[in-house]
Amino acid sequence: MITFLTDPHAKTQQMSNSSSISHFLLLSLADTWQLQLLHFCLFLGISLAALLANGLIISAIACGHHLHTPMFFFLLNLALTDLSCICTTVPKAMHNSLWDTRNISYEGCFIQLYLFLFFIGSEFSLLTIMCYDCYMSICKPLHYGTLLGSRACAHMAAAAWASGFVNALLHTANTFSLPLCHGNALGQFFCEIPHILKLSCSKSYLREIWLLAVSVCLAFGCFVFIVFSYVQIFRAVLRIPSEQGRHKAFSTCLPHLAVVSLFISAGTFANLKPPSVSSPSLDLSLSVLYSVVPPALNPLIYSLRNQEIKAAVWALMTGCFQEH
Repeated sequence: MITFLTDPHAKTQQMSNSSSISHFLLLSLADTWQLQLLHFCLFLGISLAALLANGLIISAIACGHHLHTPMFFFLLNLALTDLSCICTTVPKAMHNSLWDTRNISYEGCFIQLYLFLFFIGSEFSLLTIMCYDCYMSICKPLHYGTLLGSRACAHMAAAAWASGFVNALLHTANTFSLPLCHGNALGQFFCEIPHILKLSCSKSYLREIWLLAVSVCLAFGCFVFIVFSYVQIFRAVLRIPSEQGRHKAFSTCLPHLAVVSLFISAGTFANLKPPSVSSPSLDLSLSVLYSVVPPALNPLIYSLRNQEIKAAVWALMTGCFQEH
């Protein structure tokens, strides 16, 4: 059996197949302890902010009976995926930065990749559904109650989670079925498909490339649907006589569209960019843009800008303080 050097800065040795890999080496975020500590503090701040904001939103919607509507039901599901995305990748990166290590076990990498794909896929499906909900409420208000009843909302949410499950299962099983013989160093701070494929020594990796391309095409189709829906929404908003009403609608819709665009463009480029433009700093920046930034910004854009949510969160917090 071939063994690996435990020094995180040492070069990895060649291996005959993936069965000889007991762990992977993740990308080190910095070369010095001071910079690693800085990255730890940044990730800690982002994580705590995301956990607090999403936790408050989940609690407020669950406890506020007047918020049990389709829009807030989908916001609840989105907050759950945001929490899960942050908890899947960031804690391990924080641990490695604090303890100056790069190791992640083979099984841990498998689980991290599966969970990340599951939650990120479910999140994108939920973003598409939320756009449809917004379109129906503004452009088809008379049909809103009929087409978005409680059963329909439950079915759409279940479909979003199921699509994430199937997508993650296909990609993870296919990626880890490939023989790996080009070392065990991943050029990323978490387990990501393109960097695992770089370790493959089999042409079977082309099968995963096709799967990625199909997923990207589906995501692009959802993005086209979102853009088309927002064109219709903007046309309807421009007909609103009140300037304040138009400003409120645009202030909610434009950040939503911006985050969805960032999410799709960064994720697509990170997974399908040519090897010639790949670099550790670029890969790290792209991965943060689509895996960390959207879950951290979503509470601000979709929920905490909403007056009903803010009132429910405030009532929840004041109620907790009064009990104590």
